[in-house]
Amino acid sequence: MKRYWLALLLVFSAQVLAVERVVSLAPSLSEIVAELGATDLLVGVLDGGERPAALADVPSVGRYGQLDIERLLSLKPDLILLWPGSVGAAQREQLLRLNIPVYVAEPHSLDQLTRQVQAIAEQLGRGEAGRALAEKLRQRLAQLRHRYQRAEPVRVFYQVWNPPLYTVGGGQIISDALKVCGARNVFDDLTLPAPQVNIESVLQRDPELILVGDQAQLEAWKVWPGMAGRVRVVPDKGLERPSGQMLEALTRLCQVVAPSL
Repeated sequence: MKRYWLALLLVFSAQVLAVERVVSLAPSLSEIVAELGATDLLVGVLDGGERPAALADVPSVGRYGQLDIERLLSLKPDLILLWPGSVGAAQREQLLRLNIPVYVAEPHSLDQLTRQVQAIAEQLGRGEAGRALAEKLRQRLAQLRHRYQRAEPVRVFYQVWNPPLYTVGGGQIISDALKVCGARNVFDDLTLPAPQVNIESVLQRDPELILVGDQAQLEAWKVWPGMAGRVRVVPDKGLERPSGQMLEALTRLCQVVAPSL
């Protein structure tokens, strides 16, 4: 694993010219490129969910876990933006052997996301736009932290999927988002990015609030005594795409967690 990250660093540091052809291997990274006003550089994207309008006509290089390497090569990129989980380990190794600069982005906190937005902007030759966007994100984060801070965080179970039932571990950016809103992920002691849990373990940890993605998930919790009043719907999937838009999704999350503030 150390060899992998060192190789990425060496490949990426070899880049000296301004990039002109970029392939983004995650929807969140594609959104960051669009937020920086650099969609003119995108020649390929990895699909996963609905695209922003600005990216509608960009060629696809596959979907999550199904990267078409030959299609990627045909686009002749001079920079690849990579979210490690978007492709399998074998294809990550294959990308290294292509001798194309690779920038790896996997923020585990909102502060890291802000720094990575600015770093990506520098690599795209859009440094000024990156500094402006990063400063905007920092200011919004400071405002939310000040508004929603509390001495005793609300204990929250964040449901990603069911069935089976999945949540997020403590090292995930969504756990950090909950902290900004004055809450704590009841499974923050788990190290897996998306651990599978069961109803009994959730009930044992006794969350004050259960956050779900839609009405059907809300209804499923009502069969458990005492749970109906604790469940709230957070339909905005922007929390699961770490890009600049995540701050607006975070604002809506905080309004759900603490509607009276």
